Amino acid sequence: MLTHSQIWAAIDTLASRHGMTASGLARKAGLDPTTFNRSKRQGPDKRLRWPSTESLAKILHATGATLDEFMGLLTSRPEASRRIPLIGMAQAGDGGFFDDAGFPAGAGWDEIVFPQIADENAYALEISGESMLPAYRDGDVVIVSPNSPVRRGDRVVMKTREGEVLAKELKRRTAKTIELRSINPDHPDRAFDVKDVQWIARIVWAAQ
Repeated sequence: MLTHSQIWAAIDTLASRHGMTASGLARKAGLDPTTFNRSKRQGPDKRLRWPSTESLAKILHATGATLDEFMGLLTSRPEASRRIPLIGMAQAGDGGFFDDAGFPAGAGWDEIVFPQIADENAYALEISGESMLPAYRDGDVVIVSPNSPVRRGDRVVMKTREGEVLAKELKRRTAKTIELRSINPDHPDRAFDVKDVQWIARIVWAAQ
């Protein structure tokens, strides 16, 4: 017998395997982007909500997956993947989503299923806009590992003490300054005093 958690986990895994969030999968299938949000999986009365057969058919068509492949996801081992917090890049600068060390904190996060990442504090950011083209497009998802070492040439996410969040390449880092190279050549490089930087973390994966 299929359980509520199994079928939703299979949808999350299908989205992840195709480099999408659950909302991205819904958009690709021509559904309302909130169709598969975690908030939609239970009613206000805590009654479990199930995806419709129509929505399942549409996501299979959109991804090219077969029914047999989807059934395989229903019975896959849960340890093969884990849920990590997800937030939009545009929201990341708002207060309350990160602690002082740059770890995800507080409420308001969604989730994405992602396989085999060791950092227990890893999180996902959904790119918005075109400022990071051609590397990252609107709707792409990047996985950030705040516990991974950051070296010159790494793509990083950085938050300033004023609340600005940037995704760029680490150009140079000294005891006093951090220099970032813009991923989009149409945007200027940036330099910051270390004292003005709240945290910096490495991007370890991206859906392209």
